[in-house]
Amino acid sequence: MSKRTTGPAIEAEGLTRSFGETRALAGLDLQVPAGTVYGLLGPNGAGKTTAVRVLATLLRPDGGRAQVFGHDVVAEADKVRARVSLTGQYASVDEDLTGIENLVLLGRLLGLRKQAARDRSEQLLAAFGLTEAGGRQVKKYSGGMRRRIDIAASILNTPDLLFLDEPTTGLDPRSRNQVWEIVRAVVAHGTTVLLTTQYLDEADQLAGRIAVVDHGRVIAEGTPGELKSSVGSGTVHLRLRDAGQRPEAEKVLLAALGVPVQLEPDPVALTARVGGEGSDLAASEQAARALADLAHAGIVVDDFSLGQPSLDEVFLALTDHPAVPADERDEQLEAAR
Repeated sequence: MSKRTTGPAIEAEGLTRSFGETRALAGLDLQVPAGTVYGLLGPNGAGKTTAVRVLATLLRPDGGRAQVFGHDVVAEADKVRARVSLTGQYASVDEDLTGIENLVLLGRLLGLRKQAARDRSEQLLAAFGLTEAGGRQVKKYSGGMRRRIDIAASILNTPDLLFLDEPTTGLDPRSRNQVWEIVRAVVAHGTTVLLTTQYLDEADQLAGRIAVVDHGRVIAEGTPGELKSSVGSGTVHLRLRDAGQRPEAEKVLLAALGVPVQLEPDPVALTARVGGEGSDLAASEQAARALADLAHAGIVVDDFSLGQPSLDEVFLALTDHPAVPADERDEQLEAAR
C-alpha cells in the first residue's frame, strides 16, 4: 500500500483536450483534497469522463498540467498509475468468470501470491455482501451486484485515489444506496475518491466538495452548502389550484421577487429562488410578500413551501439548463423503478 499524502490528491490547471473539432476540456482547473469524496457534477458531454481519463493517464491532455499526489500525469505516468484505480461507467470484469475468480485473477495480476489473492478476494466479497454470489458467473449478477464486484476489483490493492465514473447509472434506488455505503467505507479507510455523476442527490449525499462542470470547464466549486447559498437562501415551491392561472402567477411572482420563475413539468407547479444577493428582505419575508400578491391577484395556491435550494436549482442557475434534461431524467427514473 502506498504512503498517504497530506497535500492535495489532484492539482490540475488549464487542462484542454479535443477530439477532432469537439473540445471536451476547455481549460479545466481542479484541486482535490486528499482523503475526501470530491464530486464532478455535470450533464452528459460536459467533459467529466475525459477529465477522469486524463487524470488516470489514459489520455494525454492537449494542454495544461495535472499532478496526482505530486506526480505529473504525463511525465510520471507510471508513478500515478501505481497509486490510482478506476471504475468506469460499465462493469469491466469478465462475465464468464465467477465473482471470486475475477477477483483472484486480478489479485494475481497485481502481484499477490495465490493464497493472498484468495484471502483478499473473500474479504472483499464479504464486505460487499457478495459471499453467497461469489461462486456464480458474473453474467448472472444483477446490475447492482455487478457494480459492487466492479468496485471491489478496483480496490483489491487499496489505491490512494479511486476514480468512480458515474458508478450508479441505471441502478435501482436500493442498489444505489448500497454503492453509496461502499464509497463511504472506502473513504473511511483513507482512499480519496473522485466521483463523476449527473445525479445531483448523489453528489449531495457523498461529496464534501463539488466542482460543477459544463462545456469542459469548472463553472463553480465549493461544498454543497456553499453552492446552494450562492443562488439564494431559499426556494419557493408553489402548486396552484388551476393550471390556467399559471401564466398570471408567473408574472406576479416575477414582479414580487424580481428573479426568474421556473415552470415545472407539473402544469400547476412553479419554483423561484428568494433571499439572494442584493435582496433587502429575508427569504421568509420575500416569500410572504409573494404569497400575499398572489392572493390579491385572485390566484388560489393549494400548496406552498419554502426550503433550501437544491443542487438541481444551483445547476440551472449557473448554466441556464438542468443537469439532466427532462426526457433523460424520465428515462432514468423509469429504469430505476
